[in-house]
Amino acid sequence: KVAERSAETGEHYITRTRSEYLAMVRNAAGGGAVMAFTTLAKFGLYALALSAFWGGLLAGINYALSFVLIQLLHFTVATKQPAMTAPALAAKLKDLQGEGGVEAFVDKVTHLVRSQVAAVLGNVLVVCPAALGLALLWERMAGSPVLEPVQALQVFDSLHLLGPSLLFAAFTGVLLFASSIIAGWAENWFVLHRLDSALQYNPRITRLLGARRAARWAHFLRDNLSGLAANISLGLMLGLTPAFASFFGLGLDVRHVTLAAGQLGIAAAGLGQDVVHQSALWWAVASIPLIGALNVGISFWLAFLLALRAHNVTVAERTRIYAGLRARLRRAPLEFFLPMGAPVASDGHAQRAQPGPT
Repeated sequence: KVAERSAETGEHYITRTRSEYLAMVRNAAGGGAVMAFTTLAKFGLYALALSAFWGGLLAGINYALSFVLIQLLHFTVATKQPAMTAPALAAKLKDLQGEGGVEAFVDKVTHLVRSQVAAVLGNVLVVCPAALGLALLWERMAGSPVLEPVQALQVFDSLHLLGPSLLFAAFTGVLLFASSIIAGWAENWFVLHRLDSALQYNPRITRLLGARRAARWAHFLRDNLSGLAANISLGLMLGLTPAFASFFGLGLDVRHVTLAAGQLGIAAAGLGQDVVHQSALWWAVASIPLIGALNVGISFWLAFLLALRAHNVTVAERTRIYAGLRARLRRAPLEFFLPMGAPVASDGHAQRAQPGPT
């Protein structure tokens, strides 16, 4: 049931046409702009020098509020998609037996991969310059940089390609998957107990809010509960997990690609124009694509394995899928990165564009 709820949500993150693809880029750019403010607030919280737990809790609340704001503005955070889209992809495995089933499934994979590429690029290419601009604006208004040069170099060092960043990025992928499980469970629980009807028709609630407002609240929660549960749980895990890990001496940290790109922008502002001559900057820049790949890849892989178990997909069916993917990669590799035209229905006519993702 969790996989089914996640599959329903994940459909919104898969683009099929050029217009949907461009809408995804715009939504991701908006998410990147919001995350620039989140990154600035993160360094502001560090300046308070709180204890590990309270610092982690406030950081988690900062992340959660930002993720929820992005959801309500209908923007996109790229790393939220894979754990939701994997069950949506696996749900299509039921159609493999029909004529053209494998080819249709491969089409779905290409739509998903290029949607994810568009979202990551939209996030990263906006959050870094936006964070840099905010840091420079702060320095001009306050008369002091957000980060001193020593602190900026520490940020670069924490993101160094040869450091533990890639391990932390893989661990963050596990947290992203965990947030999708929480989201699917919460929505399944909400639907199972028919809480939307309870909220809409409960005498006390309707007396307090009025029948029309109670109905609006019930429909809002039905449509958004999954996203709210995922965003709040992910934000708190990103903030609190390092604090709990340090308590047990594990030395674990998180590396989220959008936040990491924002940190790069703010750290670069602290070093001024000479930052382009710092090798530490370029080592950190080189780690960003790999951090994104691990965030996305690990969360998608875990969610897809779960969905495969949920749908009882056989080894033979998986072999057919892998063969179809290899054939498509040889024949049209660009389809995995760019929309090459409107999807075509089985009758040979172009399908009508669906509404853009939110």
